[in-house]
Amino acid sequence: MKNINQLMQSFLGSTGECNRREFLENAGKGLVAATVVGELASCTANAQQMNGAGTRKTLADTIKVQVASQHAPTERQQEAGATMLEPAKRIGYAIVGIGELTMGQIMPAFGSCKYAKPVALVSGDAAKAKKVAAQHGIPEKNIYNYQNFDQIKNNPEIDAVYIVLPNSMHAEFTIRAAQAGKHVLCEKPMANSSKEAQQMIDACKKAGKKLMIAYRIQYEPNNRLMMQWTRDKHFGKVKLIDSVNVQNIGDPNQWRLKKSLAGGGSLPDIGLYCINTNRYLTGEEPNMVSAVIHTDRNDPRFKEVEDKVLFQMFFPSGTVANNTTAYSVHDSKHYRCYAENGGWFGMDPAFNYNGLKTEASQAQGKLEFKQNIIVGEKQQFALEMDHFAQCIMENKEPFTPGEEGLQDHKIMEAIYEAARTGKPVKLETITTLDTFRNKANMPKEE
Repeated sequence: MKNINQLMQSFLGSTGECNRREFLENAGKGLVAATVVGELASCTANAQQMNGAGTRKTLADTIKVQVASQHAPTERQQEAGATMLEPAKRIGYAIVGIGELTMGQIMPAFGSCKYAKPVALVSGDAAKAKKVAAQHGIPEKNIYNYQNFDQIKNNPEIDAVYIVLPNSMHAEFTIRAAQAGKHVLCEKPMANSSKEAQQMIDACKKAGKKLMIAYRIQYEPNNRLMMQWTRDKHFGKVKLIDSVNVQNIGDPNQWRLKKSLAGGGSLPDIGLYCINTNRYLTGEEPNMVSAVIHTDRNDPRFKEVEDKVLFQMFFPSGTVANNTTAYSVHDSKHYRCYAENGGWFGMDPAFNYNGLKTEASQAQGKLEFKQNIIVGEKQQFALEMDHFAQCIMENKEPFTPGEEGLQDHKIMEAIYEAARTGKPVKLETITTLDTFRNKANMPKEE
């Protein structure tokens, strides 16, 4: 059996860098004494010094715990074990805005994160922020308001900010965060206009900080399978995509129904899911859009923003996406991809925070086979926060950078123009795939 010094030498390697694979192989064979774990911190510190100040590697200081499966090889295998950093080495997030989405989804998601943790809050409600901080172990000194937000530059615990504010505030706080030396994960829609989106991109580039837009669908495994089937022509070429994202919005005084805060109504809020998912599934960019908007101005909810938007996106390959979004009907979120060889596939529900279901149908002779595909549930906000955390630690550009959000704004502006003029609007013809995503850092299953 190897002694501790031999084991640490194999772990460090001849160059002094952490050899994670060999370490894990030895650990899996039961050859690592518990005292070795205590040496990992110094190994990580040495690696950080060799790689330059501020560099933090994910794989170098991660231990993967494996356990044996109880299921036979013929059965669907469950996840066994976990790969995660100890809390002290995770990327620290300041959450900017603690409304419904933050409290219902984002803060609970940190419990499923492997590389991210909450370290600060930014809110205009001090009493509320204190309660949330106490719930999540965040010290009161790390609570900021919108006026003293810029002081985050003096807090080394904060690596990144997650902006969860009304759309009109995204640009301001992204720019301020970049100027404070922090990386930015921003909720969608990215801003209120393509002009603001470009300003956000420029500010982060000038500051040398990363900008990621929180397109959780692109990090979720069910939607990823649908993307793979579309591009691999699982049932042949997809000719038509039908997407629906509708809901019945409530209080007419909420910010989503104020144009100055939201930028628009159902289109930028929930119709954006249809736009971005169509683009993600195909990898293509539309070269033309058409649209119709219908709004009952007698409804007190729609004094400033639109209700129903029906729009089409036409792609260079010939694929057409038909989309429906609305703020005044019963909640429904689904899409189907219709292929040329007797089959379709899609998701229902597709855009929910949880409970996603994948389905497919294929004809064989006189029979039609319909089936549900079980991919497995993942915490979507944890997936996107972990992705951005890894990007920061490994100095990689995120899969959905600011340019991805900017493109959606350009498409939405064309949709509004098409509805206003009653004529199709042409967009630049782009023939490359995933043009505005970082293809080199596409999320994959571990």
